Amino acid sequence: MVVDWSTLDTVFLDMDGTLLDLHFDSHFWLEHLPRRYAEQYNLHPQQAKETLVAMIMAERGSLNWYCTDYWSERLSVNINQLKAEVSDRIGYRPHVPDFLSSLRQAGLRSVIVTNCHPDPLALKLERTGLDQHVDAIVSSHEFGKPKEDRDFWRDLGRKVPYRQDKTLMVDDSFPVLESARQAGIGQCLAILEPDSTQAPNAQHPEIPGIRHFDEVLPSLRSQQPLPSR
Repeated sequence: MVVDWSTLDTVFLDMDGTLLDLHFDSHFWLEHLPRRYAEQYNLHPQQAKETLVAMIMAERGSLNWYCTDYWSERLSVNINQLKAEVSDRIGYRPHVPDFLSSLRQAGLRSVIVTNCHPDPLALKLERTGLDQHVDAIVSSHEFGKPKEDRDFWRDLGRKVPYRQDKTLMVDDSFPVLESARQAGIGQCLAILEPDSTQAPNAQHPEIPGIRHFDEVLPSLRSQQPLPSR
């Protein structure tokens, strides 16, 4: 069994690439932003893309990587406004509503734990109503450190108390899942197909992975609801 649901009382869920299709973010950072940046600064589109990708990749793993305020200031563009221009691409990954409903029916607490900055987070919640399907949402920007930082999990526990051995973390990022494991999270599950327009990622050697939530729905639905918390 990929997940032992019987031992859990809490499920931490990444948002982008786990609950929502990563295509929106991939398209924005790799296509839309470079095009609009090129228009603003009179650059060749490919030159703009190469410049931006190099700048962005240099921040990978840090909170700046995810911070729209940082990129708006550094690039002198309105990142939130540009994201709104392509917000029609924001959408659920397959089987997500059914999965979230099944978590609730099983009596499991569901908490979105995301590196998404509060501004694009608000945009995504407005487009999807995702906040209506979970018990809580926590952005790493509240703590000033990303999920890749092991200390993040300590700070998270102060805001959302949880028992490590009874918690599952679901994410499409292997570095985040590795950080969660090192912090003592009992079970981890990788999403291998975060972007509907891209091929699935390779399986992690130690962390179980699925392409879509329909692979775990039968075992989740077989669980008896837990006593009321």
